[in-house]
Amino acid sequence: MPKPTTRDMIEEKADDLFYETGFEATSFADIAKAVGISRGNFYHHFKSKDDILDAVIDRRMAKTKAMLTTWEEDAAPRDRIVSFIRLMIANKAKIMAYGCPVGTLTTELTKLDHDAHSRAADIFGLFQDWLAQQFAALGHGARAQKLALHLLGRSQGVAVMASAFKDEEMLTSEVAALETWLDQLEPLSPVKG
Repeated sequence: MPKPTTRDMIEEKADDLFYETGFEATSFADIAKAVGISRGNFYHHFKSKDDILDAVIDRRMAKTKAMLTTWEEDAAPRDRIVSFIRLMIANKAKIMAYGCPVGTLTTELTKLDHDAHSRAADIFGLFQDWLAQQFAALGHGARAQKLALHLLGRSQGVAVMASAFKDEEMLTSEVAALETWLDQLEPLSPVKG
C-alpha cells in the first residue's frame, strides 16, 4: 500500500475533525496541527476551508461507493440491507460520541446555509438509491424508494437518539427491530398488464 501523501493526510484529519468537532469549529490551524505540518505547507495543498470541505465530501462519497460495492459482492439483497442496518453497530462507539458522520455534516451545512449542503446530502441520496435497488430486488417494486427512505430516516433517528441519550442498548435494540421490520415486509405481487 502506497504511503499517503500530505494531501491525503490533510483530507483524513479534516474529515475526522469535521465529524468530531464540526466544520465551523475546525480551523486551518487545528487541521495542520493534527497532521503535524506548518500552516504554510497546509496552504500549499488547500487555499480555503471550502476546498477542504469539497475534498472531504468527495472522500466520503468514494468511501461510501466502495463500501456499497463490497456489500454487493457476495450477498443477497436482504443481506445487503442488513449490512446497512448493522453499520450502526460496527460504528457504535463513534455514533455514540458524535452521531452519524453524514447526518451531522449535512445538518451543520444546512444550518450554515452553506453551498456544499446539497453535495453532502448526495451521500444520503447514494444510500437511498442503493437501498431502493435492494428493496426492488426483494420484490417491493413501486414502493422500493419509500422503503429505502423510511430505513434511511429511521437509522438517522436511531443515531441521533443513541448519541443524545448515550444509550448503547437502545441503539442495539433498534438495530434488531429494524432487522425484524425487514423480515416482516411482504413483497408486492408483480403488476400484471
